[in-house]
Amino acid sequence: MDDEAPALDDLVHLLRADPRIGEIHTARDGAAALRKLDRALAEGRPIAAVFLDIRMPGLDGTVLGRVLAQFARAPQIVFVTAYEGHAVDAFEIKATDYILKPVRPERLNEAIRRVTESTEDWMEDDGTGAPSSPSEPEPMPVELGGVTRFVTPAEVLYVEAQGDYARLHTSGGSHLVRIPLAALSERWSGAGFVRVHRSHLVALSAIKELRLDSGRCTVMVGGAELPVSRRHVRELRDLLVRRARRSP
Repeated sequence: MDDEAPALDDLVHLLRADPRIGEIHTARDGAAALRKLDRALAEGRPIAAVFLDIRMPGLDGTVLGRVLAQFARAPQIVFVTAYEGHAVDAFEIKATDYILKPVRPERLNEAIRRVTESTEDWMEDDGTGAPSSPSEPEPMPVELGGVTRFVTPAEVLYVEAQGDYARLHTSGGSHLVRIPLAALSERWSGAGFVRVHRSHLVALSAIKELRLDSGRCTVMVGGAELPVSRRHVRELRDLLVRRARRSP
């Protein structure tokens, strides 16, 4: 990611010359980078490493790096910058490397070596066991009037499927994000969300009422009445009962 086209082209050229590098994606700003990362994750092919410029308009590299570091399967982060003053930020984010511009091939080679070694463990975690993950899944980037903000699972009341997209409903409004509901359901499974219908994912804590009327089941969430599929009724009722028993 680099907002300067010549610098981005030079870095891509150097990366393509290295046999250890596979598919390369580029972005000119943080919002575009997040969209590509999120799309790749939703499609089951998470990106292993990200090379980030730091001083960028809008979402700069250090902010983006902190967001990426919270991903359940965080990519390796390599900062590529003309400025030395952000090395402490890179250390706090646990970046794999910090390269100063202009990029020298031998210096990039060393960064790729470090990325490759770290990525081997990252890929083994994915295939042999559950990788370590934060207590709450990573926030979802949304755009509002040209500004990117991040919606956490804790803010979301329910999610509505809209084709290959999902609409996040919060107390303050709704946001459309490019991720299928099934992928989001899996990603947020540990954050207190439950699938109640093929079109709806609901925060269990946001359910105010469970209604049964003439064999039809619905839940009240944030002022909306949502349908519950017949096959989900028993599971949802058990979850609500267990939650009620745990409440003081």
